[in-house]
Amino acid sequence: MHSPQSSVPSADATLAQSAYLRLRSDIVDGHLAPGEKLRVEHLKDRYEVGAGTLREALALLVADALVVQHGHRGFRVTPISLADFIDITETRVQLETEALRQSVALGDDTWEADLTSAFHLLTLAEERLGDPANDKTGDGGRFAQWETRNRAFHEVLIRACPSRWLHHFLAILYRQSERYRRLSITHRPVPRDVHEEHQAIFDACLARDADKAAALLAAHIRKTLEAVRELPDAVINAGTVPLATVR
Repeated sequence: MHSPQSSVPSADATLAQSAYLRLRSDIVDGHLAPGEKLRVEHLKDRYEVGAGTLREALALLVADALVVQHGHRGFRVTPISLADFIDITETRVQLETEALRQSVALGDDTWEADLTSAFHLLTLAEERLGDPANDKTGDGGRFAQWETRNRAFHEVLIRACPSRWLHHFLAILYRQSERYRRLSITHRPVPRDVHEEHQAIFDACLARDADKAAALLAAHIRKTLEAVRELPDAVINAGTVPLATVR
């Protein structure tokens, strides 16, 4: 049997997890640009961790496919491209709509209650996102709050799906799509009512209409691809967003 202490994360593991989360956020936000070389000797000072801890964090990002390792030549932020996002989107549509169908079929009263709560919190964040005067989070926190609640809503939608592998792969795909979604929302190349899209999906789920919910979710996911298609090549190639919009 394991000793009680064995389940407690070590200080090094906690530092690696913290560095991983900070690096992932900077990659998703575009502060570390697609294709950028990640030099351990520079980043360890920026993130205030040792070289070994930083390499652990980078290894976790390699597993997320947000960082690529080139043998002994070091690490780079995974590049982005329209072709890559098409692949991410269509794979996500296939897996997430199946997970949603299972979730609608198997979700109990607790799932409905959790979904209602997640949708309500997301609605409040969307209202604040559209009304700067109603920003209670301060200094650009509206977007970060919306992103967190948007992720939570999508997670609850499929929570009743019993397949751990579907959840595992969808978590990776969601993290991959975050970089593209940031670009589409920040630059707003096509008009869309994201709240209305979420409302329709939510209503279909409560009505236990799996076919309609899946169709609406697929359209919702593909809408971001449509927006990214409209972005100038220079924006996609740079893969960055203005600091003021995400901080």
